[in-house]
Amino acid sequence: MQAIILAAGMGRRLGEYTKDNTKCMLPVNGVRLIDRMLGQLAELDMKRVVIVVGYQAQNLIDYIGHRYDERLNIEYVENPIFDKTNNIYSLALAKQQMQEDDTLLLESDLIFEEGMLRLLTENPYPNLALVAKYEQWMDGTMVRLDNDNNIVNFVPKAAFDYNEASSYYKTVNIYKFSRAFSQTKYVPFLEAYSKAVGNNEYYENVLRIISFLNSHELKALPITNEKWYEIDDKQDLDIAEALFADEKDLLRKYYGRFGGFWRFSKMLDFCYLVNPYFPTPRVMDEMKANFETLLTQYPSGMKVNTLIASKCFGVSEDYIIPGNGAAELIKALMDRISGKVGTIRPTFEEYPNRLPQEQLVTFIPKDNTYRYTAQELMDFFNANPIDTLLIINPDNPSGNFIPKSDLLKLCDWSQKKGIRLMIDESFVDFSEDWENNSLLSDEILEKYSHLIVMKSISKSFGVPGIRLGILASADKELIAGLKKQVSIWNLNSFAEFFMQIYNKYEKDYKTACGKFLEERADFEQKLRSISYLRVMPSQANYFLCEILPPYTANEVVLYMLKTHNILTRDCSNKPGLDGRQYMRIAVRNHEDNTRLVEGLKELEK
Repeated sequence: MQAIILAAGMGRRLGEYTKDNTKCMLPVNGVRLIDRMLGQLAELDMKRVVIVVGYQAQNLIDYIGHRYDERLNIEYVENPIFDKTNNIYSLALAKQQMQEDDTLLLESDLIFEEGMLRLLTENPYPNLALVAKYEQWMDGTMVRLDNDNNIVNFVPKAAFDYNEASSYYKTVNIYKFSRAFSQTKYVPFLEAYSKAVGNNEYYENVLRIISFLNSHELKALPITNEKWYEIDDKQDLDIAEALFADEKDLLRKYYGRFGGFWRFSKMLDFCYLVNPYFPTPRVMDEMKANFETLLTQYPSGMKVNTLIASKCFGVSEDYIIPGNGAAELIKALMDRISGKVGTIRPTFEEYPNRLPQEQLVTFIPKDNTYRYTAQELMDFFNANPIDTLLIINPDNPSGNFIPKSDLLKLCDWSQKKGIRLMIDESFVDFSEDWENNSLLSDEILEKYSHLIVMKSISKSFGVPGIRLGILASADKELIAGLKKQVSIWNLNSFAEFFMQIYNKYEKDYKTACGKFLEERADFEQKLRSISYLRVMPSQANYFLCEILPPYTANEVVLYMLKTHNILTRDCSNKPGLDGRQYMRIAVRNHEDNTRLVEGLKELEK
């Protein structure tokens, strides 16, 4: 068997990364794509590797040099008009070699796991295409399969129908063709197609024509959990570097993305914290029905969105400001804070990280589950004077919760002491008796004008993609100043529309929150059954867990990611923790939670 690698393209979408070299010279975590691919082919004892070169051909040839002479017989075919043709012409230039042996055909901009090529070479069927079930991040040629995995149609980009996407498979751009297939079918059709249509086409179009013959000579081989990626642009390169990172860099590359994990095939995200039961299908259907309008029309400005936020969350317009996520409001607020700021650690670091360390006065709970009370905070900050007190309630990552009655005592205490009180209640709707726990009411805000309440709508409402948060206070001067500080168009149309329609679905939201409480209780019981976890009680949608010997948090998190494609959070280095091993696990729906528990139990065994 031989391999043919198509490496003639210019890779324009990679910009400066391919200014002086073709795409397969791109390093991914320090290893060039061509080296990775040739190394994998060398493990298969290929009789010959034919590389079709074009753009910056000599650079590639010089780089490969004679380094593989003892392992691979490498030949080159040059496409001198690479800038005027497409891959059908590059492959046609190697048609003679293609007919001389069974062939693995690969595109050079691929990165894939060790062993994927063996899926083809060890399969007895002579003509195969590796395919993957379609996901939203995929682009390029799609295929349809029958029940026997015969490829019955190639779907070009122009014919792609999103309504049919669930039935599509994406070609991985790795094929196995028998010598007989190349001689009697592929090459004759390739020559005829090129003559009729031209050379600025794709070789998959030839396979599409062959599939119309209903000969079922080309089957698909669907992959399952094998990792692969096609690198066409800078974002693809960034994702590939995360997918194929060395173990020591793996978590840093994932955590540093701060989301966007829908681009990672079948990965379950137990890091980011959202309601698994809201929005309901009815809410999403209404959003979808208005998608075109929301995408093509300007959103309203701050004045209108303040009015809608007031209606949605039941707070007077003068007391509320909506933000592009809570993050926008946190930055704007912390830029205005002066004096000593009291904080509790461990906590959500977005607030204290925006201040110099010398401005912070930090309370660390003495309890080994990181529980603390309002009275403990008052005692500590009576002895350690501050100008502002910041509380995340429930706290992140500990899940500690201060009941509303005690929060109101803190409001009285801080008002008498002249201390500004900031309470972030982004997770309060996950607490027991949640409907009675919020401080978002005109009555409370007016009684305590020194109080600021922050709420991230992403968390409990399950809509992180629309970027929505609110801040409320009866300090009208503060609210007016913040409104001037942020952009007049700080919300997108989808966030505005969500607030516009939410009140119709409040009953559904209450049902979702009740369902969540039941699931959290069940999930907690299952987590506590795992011998190496010490689970902290939580009133939020996550659990802080101490990892007990013989494991470390890093080992558990890496095992879950590499073995089960589940991302959790290693919290061991979070400020305020005691130096022991901790991880934070989000609460998702029952199916996902079960999958995580099963993975943790496998490690236990």
